[in-house]
Amino acid sequence: LQEVLLAALNERLDLERPSLEPFEAHVKRNWVMHETVSLHEGWIILLALERNPVLRDVDGLIDLQALSSLRNTRAIEEQGRAQNGGAAGVHLQAGEQLLNWLTTPFRDAPESLEDQVRWVVEHWQHFLPESLRHRLLRALDRAAEYHAPREGGPAVHQGPGWSSSEDVERFTEDSDWMTRCVLIAKHTCVWLDQLSTTYGQAIERLDDLPDQALTELVDRGFTTLWLIGLWERSSASQTIKRRRGNTEAEASAYSLNEYRVADRFGGVEALDRLRERAQALGLRLAADMVPNHTGLDSRWMVEHPDWFVQLDHSPFPGYTFNGADISGDSRLCVQLEDGYWNETDAAVVFRVTDKETGHQRYVYHGNDGTQMPWNDTAQLDHVQPAVREALIQTIIDVAKQFSVIRFDAAMTLAKQHIQRLWHPPAGDGGAIPSRSTYGVSQEDFERLCPEEFWCEVVDRVREEVPDTLLIAEAFWMMEGYFVRRLGMHRVYNSAFMHMLRDQNNAGYRAIIKEILATQPAILERFVNFMNNPDEETAADQFGTGDKYFGIATLLSTLPGLPMF
Repeated sequence: LQEVLLAALNERLDLERPSLEPFEAHVKRNWVMHETVSLHEGWIILLALERNPVLRDVDGLIDLQALSSLRNTRAIEEQGRAQNGGAAGVHLQAGEQLLNWLTTPFRDAPESLEDQVRWVVEHWQHFLPESLRHRLLRALDRAAEYHAPREGGPAVHQGPGWSSSEDVERFTEDSDWMTRCVLIAKHTCVWLDQLSTTYGQAIERLDDLPDQALTELVDRGFTTLWLIGLWERSSASQTIKRRRGNTEAEASAYSLNEYRVADRFGGVEALDRLRERAQALGLRLAADMVPNHTGLDSRWMVEHPDWFVQLDHSPFPGYTFNGADISGDSRLCVQLEDGYWNETDAAVVFRVTDKETGHQRYVYHGNDGTQMPWNDTAQLDHVQPAVREALIQTIIDVAKQFSVIRFDAAMTLAKQHIQRLWHPPAGDGGAIPSRSTYGVSQEDFERLCPEEFWCEVVDRVREEVPDTLLIAEAFWMMEGYFVRRLGMHRVYNSAFMHMLRDQNNAGYRAIIKEILATQPAILERFVNFMNNPDEETAADQFGTGDKYFGIATLLSTLPGLPMF
């Protein structure tokens, strides 16, 4: 505040500006242009701060008792009378006018320091030094980080975002089979266990799947089988869940060690045999790809630790890391922040120690800024070219094994959200705690991340593994952008599930009519679904009676890709 007021004071007393009022020249002459300039500037600023009602509630920030003694202005008055031939009254009157102007933000926003800073940035930006304006914006970002609700709970559900005014249109052409795709998702661990019970025998590997189970899917009209959780998972993820009390928990299917079919499912050999049998029945296979993060102890964390968003120190001094090493790799020591274990905090970073060198890193957990950090994940830094290229190579490898790839949380890798979440410019931060401190300018971000990651993915897959269907799990009103501008074949349409579950039938009907009237091609690019791996089951959301049957009928007959 002192710096802001000093900048304002210097601006107001700048005789070069034609808008100055007559009293300012008088103040300039009698208050500033003499040997005691520092005394007078400091006196004005302290008196202005003393008039700020917000500071009265901030104990210790400013000594109001000491300031009150400054109300005795006899020394200043006598000095002014001596310099002005007795015209101290005019001198003090000009000073009071100046004080009234300096304290305008305090009067216009008397209840909130944040609102005062916003007022200053908006109304005084033309004379604030750029470095000071930058710091004020960062201060607002940090306040936004502090106050952002992160308790989870149901999100606000909106219709899909789309626009017919995009300047570039990049619809990717479908193969014939893509237009007839009907997708069934199966949690691999759960499904194998269910089939073991059904058939009365141990079914543990992919090539153990009975022909009858595959034939049943085809007979019901499904053309693609999405096997969730195929990849080798993070050992740390399972350790966290079991230490939290779930002694039978598996690691998360979205906290991965590497993109290798897990040994427990028979590895790549079992996958190859399953694919051959499924193809003979006309059934394609689909897999997940999780491009925004890995597990805490992933292969990339061992081999390429610099690829992650990190600091060489803890972003908050109160964080402590005294818990057990949960790494599944003997080369790393991985420790969660202690608040996770005692349920007092949800830290945004975890600590990784290289056991050979002793080097420590504080790596950010995966996070989309809407709820808590995902505490069994490590966030990749997508402004690094090496990271983007490694992801693209991984996607190409997955495409060589699966006809359909579903990209988890794809919207977090759109340029605007890479920037917003992890590298925000001043004034645009607040999504992830502490990241506004380490943001970059718009110019630097454009240099680091010149193109949309997903455009390059679509182009490279089309060139190297053609005939692969790419599905984006994308929300945040970006559905139209992903298919029209980024070239994804299909994009999630969560409005279908949310609006029909809530029986907002009129609202969903209006969405369909509007799209048909302006950009009907969008409809056939949607993936419509009644539940998702991280949602309640379809039976929980729609029941098992007429409502379920009615929504399933819409799901099967509307344009787009039905996903069950």
